[in-house]
Amino acid sequence: MSAISPGTPAPLPPPGVRAAERLLAELRTEIARADAKAAVAVAALGVAAGVLGGLLAGQDWRPASLSPLGATTWWSGVTGLIVTLLALLMAVVPRRGRTRWAHGAPLSYFGDVQQAARSGHLAQALAETERVPATGALIALTETSRIAARKHQWIRVGLTALGASVVLLTTPLLIG
Repeated sequence: MSAISPGTPAPLPPPGVRAAERLLAELRTEIARADAKAAVAVAALGVAAGVLGGLLAGQDWRPASLSPLGATTWWSGVTGLIVTLLALLMAVVPRRGRTRWAHGAPLSYFGDVQQAARSGHLAQALAETERVPATGALIALTETSRIAARKHQWIRVGLTALGASVVLLTTPLLIG
């Protein structure tokens, strides 16, 4: 039997919980977008490298035919492509929260649920999460925000390296 009668409205969550939940949903969407952007960029990088390699191989071109400055620029561009690939892959690497769940704390992350279940305290952890929803939401919001910022940081590094690589790879083809 429920303590709330059928005509009684449900109690309002503590201040800030709704905002935290809304922001958490937006951050999760942003993380998914960041992963999609990085995945598309990795795929485009692979296609571009394949096309460029095919064109150059078909013309029997070799980097050794470049002047010393051209060869240095070319290999710097190749290095930049490797940095681009690594940075974009770092953007899509799954990230875990930094906080560790402890008995008596609310759940805020799927890793917390696993830890609570392994320790045999899942039911108590769920009750604690429901009792203090703001704490769990704030922890989740903090960790998710950190993950989104890190993904965006790696995407910026990758796109910057890609831009530099395009210039470094095309310049030797123009100057020899």
